Amino acid sequence: MKIITWNCNGAFRKKLKMIESFNADVVIIQECENPDETSDEDYKEFAKNSIWTGKNKNKGLGIFAKENIKITNNNWLDDELKYFISCSINEKFNLLGAWCHSANSPNFRYIGQFWKYLQINKNKLQNIVIAGDFNSNTIWDEWDRWWNHSDVVRELAEIGIKSVYHELNQLEHGKEVIPTLYHCHPSLKTTPGRQSK
Repeated sequence: MKIITWNCNGAFRKKLKMIESFNADVVIIQECENPDETSDEDYKEFAKNSIWTGKNKNKGLGIFAKENIKITNNNWLDDELKYFISCSINEKFNLLGAWCHSANSPNFRYIGQFWKYLQINKNKLQNIVIAGDFNSNTIWDEWDRWWNHSDVVRELAEIGIKSVYHELNQLEHGKEVIPTLYHCHPSLKTTPGRQSK
């Protein structure tokens, strides 16, 4: 099964052909429109088998699956953290899609949102794939926080969850040598940065 995660930077309805060219079974898209509130027929068709969450109809988090994939919302508690979707895929494994951002939180921004989600749902994180835009990296750890990127990585490792990227490339968090982020245009190479788990 092929799973792709991508922060589309808005206007996903105009970028469908690009993502469809990868022929993925499931895609997790950050900053996409609510498919229930679009007038774009191609987007509606693409989103027939999907789950979406967000406060702004133009920018939320969506998980989209091919029609032959059974995708069921787990409805795990999120305490209105931004943004997470947990679902079951074909009743075989769980998938957690994430789009972590500031959420107007004075204390728990970006990876802090995921840290809080982890505390609420840690006992459910079994047989799971976690993917998304975490807006985080060990290089941005702050000494006075107990929920840094490194702390999240450590807590996930304690329950047997590791980064596929880092395991395959035999790299430590914060020492990435292969760029995984091209902000905002794919043609512009940038310093390695934010990582997906």
